[in-house]
Amino acid sequence: MLEKLAALDAEHAKAVEGGGERSVTRHHARGKLMPRERIELLVDEGSAFLELSPLAGWGSDFTVGASVVTGIGVVEGVECMITANDPSVKGGASNPWTVKKIFRASQIAQENGLPTISLVESGGADLPTQKEIFIPGGKLFRDITRASARKEPTVALVFGNSTAGGAYVPGMSDYTVMVKQRAKVFLGGPPLVKMATGEESDDESLGGAEMHARTSGLADYLAEDELDAIRIGRRIVARLNWRKARVDTGVAYVEPLADPEGLLDLIPSDLKEPFDPREVIAHLCDGVSAGNGQVFDEFKPLYGTSLVTGWARLHGRPIGILANAQGVLFSQEAQKATQFVQLANQTDTPLLFLHNTTGYMVGKDYEQGGMIKHGAMMINAISNSTVPHLTVIMGASYGAGNYGMNGRAFDPRFLFTWPSAKSAVMGPAQLAGVLSIVARAAAEGRGKDYDEEADAGMRAFIEASVEEQSLPHFLSGMLYDDGVIDPRDTRTVLGICLSVIDTVDYVGTDRFGVFRP
Repeated sequence: MLEKLAALDAEHAKAVEGGGERSVTRHHARGKLMPRERIELLVDEGSAFLELSPLAGWGSDFTVGASVVTGIGVVEGVECMITANDPSVKGGASNPWTVKKIFRASQIAQENGLPTISLVESGGADLPTQKEIFIPGGKLFRDITRASARKEPTVALVFGNSTAGGAYVPGMSDYTVMVKQRAKVFLGGPPLVKMATGEESDDESLGGAEMHARTSGLADYLAEDELDAIRIGRRIVARLNWRKARVDTGVAYVEPLADPEGLLDLIPSDLKEPFDPREVIAHLCDGVSAGNGQVFDEFKPLYGTSLVTGWARLHGRPIGILANAQGVLFSQEAQKATQFVQLANQTDTPLLFLHNTTGYMVGKDYEQGGMIKHGAMMINAISNSTVPHLTVIMGASYGAGNYGMNGRAFDPRFLFTWPSAKSAVMGPAQLAGVLSIVARAAAEGRGKDYDEEADAGMRAFIEASVEEQSLPHFLSGMLYDDGVIDPRDTRTVLGICLSVIDTVDYVGTDRFGVFRP
């Protein structure tokens, strides 16, 4: 696990590096801060910043991180979604992965009712990839205006160029702050204006901060420099009169009885080897204190034993937990999960899913025993549950087990993976083997000899490809999670998420789809 964490740190370093040392040095020389430096000054001193999707674009032709930083930070005591363009990467221009990353940030802000603060310095769309940005990219601006309509404030702090489509971010935000002599906001810069109209103009008269503060009225505040813009942004948030829908009752809690360091040893390197998720729960959930009962009150412990379900508290907040033990989900596990999800909705309790599953069981006896309808019952319950869901993929997450355990397609509020995670339609060896069997049967059907040497090469290639595509760096690069995290940080990350989801009220459902008997 430590080796995997070292590899993860190296990939995160690429995101932090942005456009590289030369570009960062140039920006610093101009008196500009980098996005994470701006965020550090914006959030409350000593508070945590939960960065989201830091590996977006990993494995693509674009810089790791997709030229934007997104995450949740506390500003003047208010949890906010923060986005910050990275001007060291092609001037902060948006590429296809930038758009997808901001879409995800907007979704999280909407689901959890968060104000949004945009730290803007962007050259607009990456023109060579405009065909992948222009049409879907309009959703970025739609989301800003809809957030305002939901009374979720949007604040734009403009530090430099905000060109073309980028100009609509400050244009559509509720509050806009521009840095004097630095911010340049226009739909078309002087070259484009010259080409379109023949008019000669300069940056300041066309879109400078003072012009927008004094003439156009686009700027609500004129900041002297970057630090002043951040100060003004914090004061705006302080005056929002912001209140959470679910008030923290301040339930006393104690730290877990087990040392978080122990999480590094729990996941076997061979994911076929089972491990006890109760040990993970003991490292994540609140310990025992007076009046707090057991750490984990297990539900149906003797039935469907390859899925562990039960109730606990995390940072004082109640949660229901579904955790895979032996990997395979059978009919009993599916029925147990269905009942447990219904109970969580009955009591308005958020759910935490801890993945280590190879999927639902296959085979004649299991099919005849109703595996499909029982798996469908579980997925029905997960799909229609309205309490917040949090997901952590610890180990395997294969096939329909990914769906039943609330994978990305089922819209958990947050989903994180550990470096030990793997996720695909099935295991690499199984997938390659299935293709081999199908190809062999096709050859026999045509009355031809089967090329065993070619088959071996095909299987090796498929196994290697699926193995690479099932690893957490690849999946995180595709934005199929909200980040790959150190297992030791899991409790803190989940604590932040549980606090965030309390911003808006939620009620469990009593309406599910038809359960096939």
